[in-house]
Amino acid sequence: MKQKIKLGVVCLIRNTFDFNAAKKIYKGILKDLDNLENVEIKAVKEAIEFPHEAQEAGSYFGKEEVDAIAIISGTFHLGHLALEIKAKCDKPLLLWGIPELPYDGGKIRLNSVCGVNLNASNLTKSGYTDFEYIVSNTIDENWIDAVRMIVALKNARVGLLGYRADGFFNVGVSELSLYKKYGVIINHYELDDIFSYKEDKQRVQYFENKLRKNFCVSGVTDKQVLLTATLAAKIEKFMEDAGISVMAIRCWPEFAKGYGVAPCGAMSLLQDEGLILSCEGDIDCALTMLCHKAAGAKTPFMADLSQINIEENFALMWHCGVAPCSLQDGKCTATLDTYFAGGKGVTAGFVMKSGEISIARLDSINGQYRIFLEKGKAVPMEKELTGTYAKCIFDRGMKKVLDKVVYSGIAHHVSLIYGDKTRVFEIFARLTKTGIVKDY
Repeated sequence: MKQKIKLGVVCLIRNTFDFNAAKKIYKGILKDLDNLENVEIKAVKEAIEFPHEAQEAGSYFGKEEVDAIAIISGTFHLGHLALEIKAKCDKPLLLWGIPELPYDGGKIRLNSVCGVNLNASNLTKSGYTDFEYIVSNTIDENWIDAVRMIVALKNARVGLLGYRADGFFNVGVSELSLYKKYGVIINHYELDDIFSYKEDKQRVQYFENKLRKNFCVSGVTDKQVLLTATLAAKIEKFMEDAGISVMAIRCWPEFAKGYGVAPCGAMSLLQDEGLILSCEGDIDCALTMLCHKAAGAKTPFMADLSQINIEENFALMWHCGVAPCSLQDGKCTATLDTYFAGGKGVTAGFVMKSGEISIARLDSINGQYRIFLEKGKAVPMEKELTGTYAKCIFDRGMKKVLDKVVYSGIAHHVSLIYGDKTRVFEIFARLTKTGIVKDY
């Protein structure tokens, strides 16, 4: 389910143009907007023309605490209007132009695009660039999804269980820089908080059944299966009770010793239930996964760019066994394995399904944020390794992708999804003034 947002909508007009036609179009737009998934519309029902009306509209949006505002240029209009709205309610904007109507007696009827141009110029020269524009009869749902990402970050209760993995300096964050940029506050918990947490026995049984249904468990003991199911129940209840929407876990080296198994298998189960969890204490990757989910991606998970082949143009997107168990390719035998931590690994093992994929990472560097984006497809391969993995061919070629990763210093974890939210992240970047990592 996509992140719920509250959207303000207003239509601007000028009586020297065909404002009656614009009003009719606006009514149709409002009717269409009611069909959007998880969007609460707060509309100024009547089109506005004068500055005092724009001030009232902005105050209304502020009172209703909207997350973003769609400003429709029904016709060309006064330049005051968008500025007055922005002054009263400083939220991301969609500058929305209506395609021109057939001419009537040699006169342009709407001149809507010119209104968009006017608003964009006024805002930009005032220092406001947190807007996207469209010229269309329907709203840009990519813009809506980008707003969902912003709201998800601001509303998130983020947990860090333990700390980042030992030596993974590159996944550390400046917590107050993160708060300033996206409104995210990190809540710290100790590993013992999970180890000692009281689990729901019914959920333990549920997760044990799910493990045995989805995996061949012959490579692990019954005790390890039970420990993994119990851990899944503990983490689930802990996050629910604490109101945590996303959690990064220091999964090694202490976890296996302190609890008895590593959390990988449990994380595979939980992510299949819709929870957002990242390995190795990687907050930024967890937040990227949260953004993906907010925009409608069903199963984001953390992956490494683990193996590359320049000549054959592919990469192995791998991790130690945390991908949601529903992403199995349906051909290989999914297993629970104990290939690390002295036999206490208990990780998921399977080849992931084929299909369109995209990867992203919100990545901090010296307290500043940028976004890494690529897309491609996962293709069939044989199961030859432990862990969860997919053979991926990137649209722009392996060498360009690797150059960008290495020379920009992007951390070695990304959020991988099936589907493509690249355009949504590009709009998110504009609305939040976050740079996008370019080619080298």
